[in-house]
Amino acid sequence: MQRHILMEQSRISIFQRPAWVVVFALTAAIAWGWAFPLIKVGFSAFGITADMTGSKMLFAGIRFAAAGLIVLSVAHGNGRSFKPGKVADWRFILAFALMNTTLHYFFFYVGMSHSEGSRAAILNSLSTFLVVLLACACFKSDRLTTQKILGCVVGFSGILALNHGGAESSQFTWLGDGMIILNAICGACSNLMTRGLSRRIDVFVGTGFSLTIGGLLLIIPGLAFGGTLPHVNILGCVCLVLLIAISAIGFALYNKLLSCNPVGKVAIYNSLIPIVGAVTSCLCLGETFHLKYALAGGLAALGIYIINKGRN
Repeated sequence: MQRHILMEQSRISIFQRPAWVVVFALTAAIAWGWAFPLIKVGFSAFGITADMTGSKMLFAGIRFAAAGLIVLSVAHGNGRSFKPGKVADWRFILAFALMNTTLHYFFFYVGMSHSEGSRAAILNSLSTFLVVLLACACFKSDRLTTQKILGCVVGFSGILALNHGGAESSQFTWLGDGMIILNAICGACSNLMTRGLSRRIDVFVGTGFSLTIGGLLLIIPGLAFGGTLPHVNILGCVCLVLLIAISAIGFALYNKLLSCNPVGKVAIYNSLIPIVGAVTSCLCLGETFHLKYALAGGLAALGIYIINKGRN
């Protein structure tokens, strides 16, 4: 009997083993949390100001195209298949690239340049709750439970808490908060599309294609809008290299986890992103840590904890 159990466990992918799901999901979430201050520092180092939309697109495009090429190189070195089945599969890959990379990060980079990193990090947690709710509607493996509903209500209340307070504690702006909300919606939708991607092509290869294609679709219009990196220097390049590594590692791990586990079960670990993003932004950027940030971050984390305690 014990031998049979060991044989069954050996056939389970490492990406489905509970302990490794936790390790990989937390690795991706913590890495993405650090992206918030790194983007702000990168903008400052390269001399990219809030009104330089083309330069922001170029900066983002270089990051994701480079990350995609790294993922594709590793996948090729490991002998993974690069052949999707049909022409329709390529259309899906293109749609995934547009949603997961181009639109997702166009909104993100514009929003980041018009918002404090700590505030954007917490607001971005909206994506986690959208994924949990939408996954229940789209996949049989994700069931809507009382715990999930309660967790989402608590989490959303944290997001609403951001927009209460005096003028000194930041108010809602369309170019800042509005863009981050659109980014969160794109992120939630692309999370759901990952399951479809894995049915059409190896998920690592699909991730590489989506990052590369999506990055190029940011670089081309960025250049067309006159985008440049005005002041190339060591600090800016270090930030860009770190962001490339975050994208390559984070997306490769996260998309693989989404392809072989219930979507809601994986997405809940993104609760760390707003906490890591808010804390690192305040520490690295010298931003004021408003009391409502602690309240919003705490409610977001509590909401995800409640969801995690429920049966997925």
